[in-house]
Amino acid sequence: MFEARKWYWEKRIERTLEALKRNGFDAVHVPDGKAAVSRVLELIPEDALVGIGGSVTLREIGLLEALERRGNTLANHWQARQRGATAEETQRIRRQQINSDAFVTSTNAVTEKGELINVDGAGQRVAAMIFGPKKVIVIAGINKIVGDIDEGIDRVRELAAPMNAKRLNLKTPCAVTGVCSDCDSKDRICNVTSIIQKMPWGADITVVLVGQSLGY
Repeated sequence: MFEARKWYWEKRIERTLEALKRNGFDAVHVPDGKAAVSRVLELIPEDALVGIGGSVTLREIGLLEALERRGNTLANHWQARQRGATAEETQRIRRQQINSDAFVTSTNAVTEKGELINVDGAGQRVAAMIFGPKKVIVIAGINKIVGDIDEGIDRVRELAAPMNAKRLNLKTPCAVTGVCSDCDSKDRICNVTSIIQKMPWGADITVVLVGQSLGY
């Protein structure tokens, strides 16, 4: 039984990696979060300014602590908000992310056709994934793999958005009901949707698929 499950996920990962590479992305598969951290540290210079996208995945695998121990400077708006930063300071950090040497984030969904689907509240995460940073690294657990774009958008509405809204204590209907109602709340986190179908001109994006479930 377990061998069949392993075989199934190996095939899905294989299809997704091949599609990402056909679409121009650098794509690799690692077995777990520890291996993902090691791969990211290989890709980012020790003196780089690293932009950190809003991502539970990065925190689950301990990437931020590993970068800080090594001496990298992080542009991390989540951390700034936790220490009571003003809205102006938070916005300044978000702009730093777009101009960073390396930007690390996860993705809301990656399709077996090699596309990256993301939905944002403010939009700086999707902006930094597309243009600005010298290097972009996207880390995704196998739970983020979907068949196509429609399934990826459904995944955001049905899973990622309600859980993120609840985690952030936002005043949205989905944070109460767990169901997307396409709301008009000021706290809505589904304001900007991006679909990266192929590597953008001049971009350098590495997708790291991790062989375990991570994030929302």
